[in-house]
Amino acid sequence: MKFATRLVNFQAAPKDPYQPSVTPIYQTSTFERETMDASGEFDYSRSGNPTRAVAERQLASLENGTHAFCFSSGMAAITAVTGLLRSGDQIVSDIDLYGGTCRLFSRVLNRSGIRAVYADALAPDAFAAHFTPATRLVHIESPTNPLFHILDIQRLAAAAHAHGALLSIDNSVMSPYLQNPLDLGADIVIHSGTKFLGGHHDVTCGAVIVKDEGLADQIRFISNAEGAALSPFDSFLLLRGLQTLKLRIDCQQKNALAVARWLAARPEVTRVFYPGIAADPAFSLHQRQASGPGSVMSFSTGSVALSKAIAESTRLFHIAVSFGSVTSSISMPATMSHASVPPELLAQRELPPDLVRVSVGVEDEEDLIADLDQAFERAAGLHPSTSATGV
Repeated sequence: MKFATRLVNFQAAPKDPYQPSVTPIYQTSTFERETMDASGEFDYSRSGNPTRAVAERQLASLENGTHAFCFSSGMAAITAVTGLLRSGDQIVSDIDLYGGTCRLFSRVLNRSGIRAVYADALAPDAFAAHFTPATRLVHIESPTNPLFHILDIQRLAAAAHAHGALLSIDNSVMSPYLQNPLDLGADIVIHSGTKFLGGHHDVTCGAVIVKDEGLADQIRFISNAEGAALSPFDSFLLLRGLQTLKLRIDCQQKNALAVARWLAARPEVTRVFYPGIAADPAFSLHQRQASGPGSVMSFSTGSVALSKAIAESTRLFHIAVSFGSVTSSISMPATMSHASVPPELLAQRELPPDLVRVSVGVEDEEDLIADLDQAFERAAGLHPSTSATGV
């Protein structure tokens, strides 16, 4: 079946005698046993729940994996993956990384003797030079957040495997509709389901998807041991959101292309970071490993004051962290989603303070562009010296 069909055709409630067409919310903490010595398929909702199990099977299928595990947030999912590591192990990660992931790697894992090293994965050979015998996990995003660099997933997977390490990739920006990293050699795919998978900013969740049985056994154990599994109700919301994933992204992507081209033509904009623009140096690489550019982008103006004024002057683009919702949003990563990047790492990476990130929703594209137009004009009136020069 094609992707759109798979999104809405799946077993909604395996073994349920009433055969509901929609997955029920099995809102129970525990399940009755028939005997003292034998438990059924489900025992305790932390360990497994029928609603969550349907969501997990669906995600595994959509990512072309064999097992998926749903967690209470994207960060809980990433934390579960780091549970594969031991004291003395090393993570090598691309330097353009979500701020919360940087915080976990550099300020929490270091307490357990796990070291994180950051390097630019745009140069795969130089990146691989940071691998050591202690390297157990290589972690990337592609496109990265918030600069939307496109990394060569196949090449980085081969490099990681050559050193005996696993490659994990956060696929939140793309979703399984646009990119399937397991097919490109990745060992672990991570999602912040809060973004495109849920798609309505009404659920916080995360997911880990794998193909390897041994990895699945380990993640299953960690999920149960740490207890950060997704609740039945949130699993229900995730399933409901997934059914419209293609419809939403098709609309959002169309709008995003129009917005990106409009931004690129504005004199105040010094650069647009978006894999849908052919001028992007990694455009052809992204086309080889993904089926679309997505609907999140960023742009710079050269002026923090101008960027801030633009963001604060929009009416349809709500100022908010996160991305992927049906409603458009706007943010400045340096002071919002990436404010938690440790200072020592911030000094090593490119994170322009004037950078504006835009998540394009399903509104009418003419309304979105009109809103941005009035925001740019209003901001230019507030900061005439910067809008003319871009500095």
